[in-house]
Amino acid sequence: MAQKHPHPTEINLHQKSRMLEIKFDDGAEFEMSCEYLRVHSPSAEVQGHGPGEGVLQVDKEDVNIERIEPVGNYAIQIYFDDNHNTGIYSWETLYRLGANKERYWQDYLDRLKQAGAPHSQLGTK
Repeated sequence: MAQKHPHPTEINLHQKSRMLEIKFDDGAEFEMSCEYLRVHSPSAEVQGHGPGEGVLQVDKEDVNIERIEPVGNYAIQIYFDDNHNTGIYSWETLYRLGANKERYWQDYLDRLKQAGAPHSQLGTK
């Protein structure tokens, strides 16, 4: 028997606060910033084409989402205002990003710090 993966029951974009709110049919609810979604895009541009080939995304603090389009019944495509739109966010990807947000965000901030890249949460801008 195939394992059932949670599916979204509601997706709300709050452009003013630059937050995406998503609720799943298992009761999980996540709020993720546009910046967080952008820097963790599942696209090859961000993730690379193989292990260890990911590209650190910098200067994305002010990025916003222009629109969201469904991809079949398994994902969404997010169009960011920095012209990035090649990431297809499956329900599994969105759930994983939401469930691991604190750890993934801290890892991202640590990588920015190591690279000497500015970010307001690092006390640099």
